[in-house]
Amino acid sequence: MTNVTYIDPSPANFQAFKDLPRDTPIQMLNLLLYRDTADYPEGHENAGKGWTGREAYAEYGRTSGSIFQRVGGSIVWRGRFEAMVTGPDVREWHDGFVAQYPNAGAFFEMIKDAEYQKAVVNRTAALIDSRLIRFAPGDVGGGFG
Repeated sequence: MTNVTYIDPSPANFQAFKDLPRDTPIQMLNLLLYRDTADYPEGHENAGKGWTGREAYAEYGRTSGSIFQRVGGSIVWRGRFEAMVTGPDVREWHDGFVAQYPNAGAFFEMIKDAEYQKAVVNRTAALIDSRLIRFAPGDVGGGFG
């Protein structure tokens, strides 16, 4: 099996995201696999600091957190990977979380923000692989059905 990695959405996947309703709440499942050493572009202010991927992702959180909160985002679940129960055993994630937004428009507002665009360099430097999966929130509690 080929070990394909993803950091940014493909044009087709991003278009599919943009084609969905923008005025309903969304939840975004984030799966993260950090680099051993962050990989910044040459000349970036954080290049050469020797940060781990986890440290670079923490910097992403610090530099983008106020924007995320300003658009109404919140973290509704966070966890640390322990074992793949169902799925390919070629991928182990370091961390995962679910970010909730009041609507997709808030997500677009965040990613278009000039300060966010500066901050996202830290995310790119931090990760060797990731998944970002949109869900419509559903009912919680009770059973599986």
